[in-house]
Amino acid sequence: MLKSSDPWSIVVIVLTVALFIIALFVKGFTKGLLVECGVLLVSIKLILMAKKTAVIEENLERRLDRIEKLLAEGREQKSG
Repeated sequence: MLKSSDPWSIVVIVLTVALFIIALFVKGFTKGLLVECGVLLVSIKLILMAKKTAVIEENLERRLDRIEKLLAEGREQKSG
């Protein structure tokens, strides 16, 4: 099952959203806001990609452990 995001990812998301809201009030609805939106989306996308990579890594580790176990069992059967 998927674990929740790590604390640093949550901190980055909250900080980015807070800065986005501050920029919204400081700059108003101008074209600079589009840049801020881009920064927000890129930050969130990078965090989501990191999470997906961590999940894939965990799955690969489990599969490699299973392969290692099968190889060890095969060696035991050949020698025993």
